[in-house]
Amino acid sequence: MKNILITNDDGYEADGLKALIEALKPLGRLTIVAPAMEKSSCGHSLTLTRPLKFVEVGENFYKIDDGTPADCVYLALHSIFSDRAVDLVVSGINRGANLGEDMTYSGTVAGAMEAALNGVNAIAISQYSSKQSDGSYRYDYDLAAKTAREIAEKILGGGFPLPPRQLLNINIPCVSSDQCKGRKITRGGGRIYRNEAIKRTNPRGEEYFWLGAHPFDFVPTENGDYEAVIDGFVSITPVMCDLTACESIAALNSWLNDE
Repeated sequence: MKNILITNDDGYEADGLKALIEALKPLGRLTIVAPAMEKSSCGHSLTLTRPLKFVEVGENFYKIDDGTPADCVYLALHSIFSDRAVDLVVSGINRGANLGEDMTYSGTVAGAMEAALNGVNAIAISQYSSKQSDGSYRYDYDLAAKTAREIAEKILGGGFPLPPRQLLNINIPCVSSDQCKGRKITRGGGRIYRNEAIKRTNPRGEEYFWLGAHPFDFVPTENGDYEAVIDGFVSITPVMCDLTACESIAALNSWLNDE
């Protein structure tokens, strides 16, 4: 039986995590290790300044108090699975897209990246949602769950298509399964950031800040992940852990050596 490790960054009670668990149950033995609380935008951080512990919340289901997705995967691989192999790590289903340069912030992507760094096949999956007329966001995980199962089944049945230290970042459009136009292999696009820090004052007169939610705008990118999701396609982007800007090495060498 295949061993599948599941994590997320929205917390162990998140609806997207529940949908993912149900989708992957038929494929193997599931172990879920997730943060006890939401850890969105925590990036690829590990907790090094305090101890962490597994808190069992169900059969093969654990939360880690104040743990990050990378903590969850790291600890699971080196404790729960110290004597047996993990065939696949799936991180998600995230509430909100993880497209383009936002991948560097994403705890969801980081969970899959931690697996890739440890030599385990991994995918991150996220659900895009557009704002409704009443200002709310609607999240329907049916297409995301279906996609996660199909991709996971293909990986478990026929091997992983990427070299070591690479992962799949999957983003699901805000459409139903019958409205989805298919799948596209994409590249990550560039995000246009218009960040702001929203200042408030508490009843004691002390200032505090909320980081503002910036508009969801991207630099036009040929075969970009953002364009695919907006057009109603499932976006599948191969991601590698090596962040080296290889095309800039020659120019940097010439600059340093005044050539």
